Amino acid sequence: QVQLVESGGGLVQAGGSLRLSCAASGSIFSINAMGWYRQAPGKQRELVAAITSGGRTNYLDSVKGRFTISRDNAKNTVYLQMNSLKPEDTAVYYCNADVRSVTSPYYRSDYWGQGTQVTVSA
Repeated sequence: QVQLVESGGGLVQAGGSLRLSCAASGSIFSINAMGWYRQAPGKQRELVAAITSGGRTNYLDSVKGRFTISRDNAKNTVYLQMNSLKPEDTAVYYCNADVRSVTSPYYRSDYWGQGTQVTVSA
Protein backbone atom coordinates (compact mmCIF):
# COMPACT_ATOMS: atom_id res chain seq x y z
CA GLN A 1 0.00 0.00 0.00
CA VAL A 2 3.05 2.25 0.31
CA GLN A 3 5.24 2.67 -2.72
CA LEU A 4 8.53 4.45 -3.32
CA VAL A 5 9.32 5.39 -6.90
CA GLU A 6 12.81 6.54 -7.79
CA SER A 7 14.07 8.47 -10.77
CA GLY A 8 17.05 10.48 -11.92
CA GLY A 9 19.77 7.90 -12.33
CA GLY A 10 21.93 7.72 -15.39
CA LEU A 11 25.39 7.90 -16.88
CA VAL A 12 27.58 10.94 -16.29
CA GLN A 13 31.22 11.84 -16.61
CA ALA A 14 33.41 12.35 -13.59
CA GLY A 15 32.82 15.79 -12.16
CA GLY A 16 29.25 15.89 -13.37
CA SER A 17 26.00 16.07 -11.45
CA LEU A 18 22.80 14.11 -11.04
CA ARG A 19 19.69 14.64 -8.99
CA LEU A 20 17.80 11.64 -7.70
CA SER A 21 14.18 11.83 -6.68
CA CYS A 22 12.04 9.45 -4.67
CA ALA A 23 8.33 9.94 -4.25
CA ALA A 24 6.34 8.02 -1.68
CA SER A 25 2.69 7.32 -2.29
CA GLY A 26 -0.13 5.19 -0.97
CA SER A 27 -1.80 4.88 2.40
CA ILE A 28 0.60 7.19 4.21
CA PHE A 29 -0.14 8.78 7.54
CA SER A 30 3.28 10.32 8.03
CA ILE A 31 6.93 9.81 7.16
CA ASN A 32 9.75 10.14 9.64
CA ALA A 33 13.21 9.62 8.19
CA MET A 34 14.00 9.18 4.53
CA GLY A 35 17.31 8.19 3.08
CA TRP A 36 19.41 7.02 0.20
CA TYR A 37 21.45 3.85 0.18
CA ARG A 38 23.74 2.52 -2.50
CA GLN A 39 25.24 -0.80 -3.39
CA ALA A 40 28.24 -1.18 -5.65
CA PRO A 41 29.33 -4.48 -7.18
CA GLY A 42 30.95 -6.71 -4.60
CA LYS A 43 30.13 -4.37 -1.74
CA GLN A 44 27.51 -4.20 0.97
CA ARG A 45 24.68 -1.74 0.82
CA GLU A 46 25.61 1.45 2.63
CA LEU A 47 23.76 4.50 3.82
CA VAL A 48 24.67 7.51 1.71
CA ALA A 49 22.49 10.17 3.26
CA ALA A 50 19.47 10.46 5.50
CA ILE A 51 17.13 13.21 6.55
CA THR A 52 14.60 13.33 9.36
CA SER A 53 11.19 14.91 9.20
CA GLY A 54 12.69 17.87 11.05
CA GLY A 55 15.46 18.34 8.54
CA ARG A 56 18.42 16.87 10.37
CA THR A 57 20.82 15.24 7.92
CA ASN A 58 23.51 12.61 8.04
CA TYR A 59 26.01 11.77 5.31
CA LEU A 60 28.50 9.12 4.44
CA ASP A 61 31.93 10.66 5.00
CA SER A 62 33.03 10.14 1.41
CA VAL A 63 30.15 12.21 0.02
CA LYS A 64 30.20 15.11 2.47
CA GLY A 65 30.49 18.40 0.66
CA ARG A 66 29.44 16.85 -2.64
CA PHE A 67 25.97 15.42 -2.00
CA THR A 68 22.97 17.18 -0.53
CA ILE A 69 19.82 15.47 0.67
CA SER A 70 16.57 17.38 0.91
CA ARG A 71 12.87 16.68 1.09
CA ASP A 72 9.52 18.15 0.24
CA ASN A 73 7.15 16.98 2.94
CA ALA A 74 4.09 18.20 1.09
CA LYS A 75 4.97 15.91 -1.80
CA ASN A 76 6.39 13.05 0.30
CA THR A 77 9.48 13.29 -1.83
CA VAL A 78 13.17 13.09 -1.01
CA TYR A 79 15.97 14.27 -3.27
CA LEU A 80 19.66 13.62 -3.52
CA GLN A 81 21.67 16.23 -5.36
CA MET A 82 24.98 14.71 -6.34
CA ASN A 83 27.76 17.02 -7.49
CA SER A 84 31.40 16.42 -8.34
CA LEU A 85 30.65 12.79 -9.03
CA LYS A 86 33.47 10.29 -8.97
CA PRO A 87 33.74 6.83 -10.53
CA GLU A 88 33.62 5.33 -7.06
CA ASP A 89 30.10 6.72 -6.70
CA THR A 90 28.95 4.20 -9.28
CA ALA A 91 26.28 2.01 -7.72
CA VAL A 92 22.62 1.22 -7.61
CA TYR A 93 20.96 3.80 -5.41
CA TYR A 94 17.95 2.87 -3.32
CA CYS A 95 15.46 5.10 -1.60
CA ASN A 96 14.32 4.14 1.88
CA ALA A 97 11.60 5.60 4.07
CA ASP A 98 10.40 5.17 7.62
CA VAL A 99 6.66 5.29 7.12
CA ARG A 100 3.61 5.15 9.30
CA SER A 101 0.64 3.99 7.28
CA VAL A 102 -2.91 5.05 7.99
CA THR A 103 -3.65 1.63 9.48
CA SER A 104 -0.55 1.29 11.66
CA PRO A 105 0.18 2.76 15.10
CA TYR A 106 3.92 2.90 14.46
CA TYR A 107 6.54 3.48 11.82
CA ARG A 108 8.06 0.81 9.64
CA SER A 109 11.38 1.21 7.89
CA ASP A 110 11.08 -1.63 5.39
CA TYR A 111 9.93 0.48 2.47
CA TRP A 112 12.34 0.57 -0.45
CA GLY A 113 12.43 1.90 -3.94
CA GLN A 114 13.25 -0.32 -6.88
CA GLY A 115 16.74 1.11 -7.27
CA THR A 116 18.19 3.42 -9.87
CA GLN A 117 21.56 2.95 -11.53
CA VAL A 118 24.16 5.70 -11.26
CA THR A 119 27.24 5.24 -13.41
CA VAL A 120 30.13 7.69 -13.38
CA SER A 121 32.68 7.31 -16.11
CA ALA A 122 36.24 8.54 -16.11
